[in-house]
Amino acid sequence: MRMEFYFVTSNKNKLREAQKILNRRLKAINLEIPEMQAVDVVDVVQDKAKRAYEKVKKPLIVEDTGLYIKAWRGFPGALIKWLLWHRGNDGICKMLENEADKSAYAQAAICLYDGKRYKNFIGRVDGSIVLRPRGKSDFGWDPIFKPNGHNKTFAEMSGKEKDSISHRDRAFRKLKKYLDANRS
Repeated sequence: MRMEFYFVTSNKNKLREAQKILNRRLKAINLEIPEMQAVDVVDVVQDKAKRAYEKVKKPLIVEDTGLYIKAWRGFPGALIKWLLWHRGNDGICKMLENEADKSAYAQAAICLYDGKRYKNFIGRVDGSIVLRPRGKSDFGWDPIFKPNGHNKTFAEMSGKEKDSISHRDRAFRKLKKYLDANRS
C-alpha cells in the first residue's frame, strides 16, 4: 500500500511536475509558515517540514531551491528570492560584472518528513551567471543562469528542455527512486 503524502506548496506547476515524476497523486497543502532565512536550502526545507508537520500531523514533502554563486562563496543560496526582490536579475548581473569567476550552481532540496525522520534529496545543476538576463521567464533567476554544456539560459529553454536537466527534476527523481525502493 502506498503511503499518502502532503506536498507543502501553493504552486500548481510544482505540484503537477512532482506528481508526474513521482507517478503518484500528492495532496497539495498551502500553509502559512514563516520560512527560516538561511543560505543552505537543506536547512530551510527541514525547518519548514518540521513546522508544517506540527500543523498537519501527516507525512509530507517540502521543496525549495537556491542559487549558489562561487565568487560570493555560495551566497545567496536559498536567499536568492530576497536578492532578486531587492536587486532583480539585472542587478545581480551588474554586481557580478567585475568578478572573473561567474560559476554558480542551482540546487533543489526536497525533504520528506514523517514526524520522526528527515530524508533529504538533492538535485544540482552546475553552470554560470550570464552577463545580462536572457530569455522570457516569470520564474525567478532563470534568465541569468546558464547550465554547463548549454548555450541557453533556463529562461531561453523550452519547458520540456529545462525540465529534462533541472535541479528540481533531479531531486524528485531521487525521491521517486527512494519511494519505489521502500514501497512507500
